[in-house]
Amino acid sequence: MKSRFFVLIAVVGLVLVGCSTAAPSAIGPAPSTAGGSPSSPSKVTPDQVRTDAQGAVTVDITPLNLKNAASTLDFSVSLNTHSVDLSLDMAPLATLSTNTGVTTTAIKWDAPGSGGHHVTGTLSFPTTVNGKPLLLNATQLTLTLRTLDVPERNFQWDISQ
Repeated sequence: MKSRFFVLIAVVGLVLVGCSTAAPSAIGPAPSTAGGSPSSPSKVTPDQVRTDAQGAVTVDITPLNLKNAASTLDFSVSLNTHSVDLSLDMAPLATLSTNTGVTTTAIKWDAPGSGGHHVTGTLSFPTTVNGKPLLLNATQLTLTLRTLDVPERNFQWDISQ
């Protein structure tokens, strides 16, 4: 009886250690190569990270290149859960809009080796919409994720031109 108890404790301990390992940090990610050309991220500070912990999935999003976007605006996305399989394409779930009324959809979700309960990747959006710069005259940017595991999540940044 005693040996079964110790085996049970060992198994529970391994499960907890496996699921509690910290996901890679969303702060200071590697430069993105979305859109075929490297974009060097501007300095990312902790106050740029936005977190939403609704439902069963915690989502952390960090803008990577708002100040120096080339062909895409890129966001580091970290998804963490203990109950939902995260093997999915985030691009169809994501839109980016400005306070000037311009909205666009994501064009790429790059998450190498994604799946399981802890996923980190890059979500990319075009920098132009209908031939005009997305961020032209914008002071606020909102990234919206729909139907990940809750109807809607909104992540907002104040931006200056």
